[in-house]
Amino acid sequence: MPDTEPAAKPELTYRVVAMPADTNAYGDIFGGWLMSQIDIAGSIVAIREAAGRVATVAIKEFRFLAPVAVGDLISCYAELRRTGRTSLTVHVVAESCRQMDAHAETVVADATLVYVALDSDGRPRPLRAAGT
Repeated sequence: MPDTEPAAKPELTYRVVAMPADTNAYGDIFGGWLMSQIDIAGSIVAIREAAGRVATVAIKEFRFLAPVAVGDLISCYAELRRTGRTSLTVHVVAESCRQMDAHAETVVADATLVYVALDSDGRPRPLRAAGT
C-alpha cells in the first residue's frame, strides 16, 4: 500500500475522568497520565484502520497546553493523518471539561503519534490493501 494522506475528520475516540490517583506529589494531574490517555485514543483509530494489533513506535510531537484538574472530563478527538506500508500516523487533541462549567471545553494537549501494524509474532506487517 503506497503512502497516503487520508482525509478524516476528528472523532471522539476516548473519554475519561481525571481522578485523585492520577496526580503527582503536588496534587496536579501527572503529565504521563495524560500522555497515556492520548496514546490509548490514538491507538483506537490505528487498531481499527490496521484491522488488528498495533504498537506505538514514536511520538512525533506532544504539547501540554493547559493544566488538567482532578474531576475534569477529558475527551480525546483523534484522526488518521497518514498511512504508510506498515505505519499509521494519528493526531489527537485532548479537551478538558470542568465539572463547574460543563459547557466550556479547553484544549489541554495535542499530539501526533506513529503506530506500526504487528503480526501475531509482534513483527511489523503490511497494512491491508483497500477493499480486502
